[in-house]
Amino acid sequence: MQTSKNDIWVGLFVLIGAAAILFLALQSANLLSLNFEKTYHVVGRFDNAGGLKPKAAVRSAGVVVGRVSSITFDDQTFQASIRLELESRYAFPKDSSLKILTSGLLGDQYIGIEPGGDERTFKEGDVITQTQSAIVLENLISQFLFSKAAEGSDKPAPAK
Repeated sequence: MQTSKNDIWVGLFVLIGAAAILFLALQSANLLSLNFEKTYHVVGRFDNAGGLKPKAAVRSAGVVVGRVSSITFDDQTFQASIRLELESRYAFPKDSSLKILTSGLLGDQYIGIEPGGDERTFKEGDVITQTQSAIVLENLISQFLFSKAAEGSDKPAPAK
């Protein structure tokens, strides 16, 4: 009878450990966020969403103030509509702008909010059009290469 009680306690301890590891894995991959704050939703319109994913952080001054709840394509404006879920305790001016930024050189992408100076603040359902799309590394490299190629073709041919 004593070994059966020990088996139950060991099994319970293993289950709690497995649940803790699963929780940490989901939390670190941004697949689970336990936030019980009241929120409001706004929509940002971007020309290019890059590699932004749902559940990505929304930051202002380096502080997480919300999350990306969904990313859809608007076939009327041909832009990405990104729905943001912002915590109610953070009120941003109506003339604030959004940027898609990257953590480090090749890190995860997130949305940065640059506050404006308007006295009115965002409300539920507002649409933000002052945005800066994601910078695509391939586009930067191709622009650099094409500008170098153009510089090389402007030089006169050497005289013989």
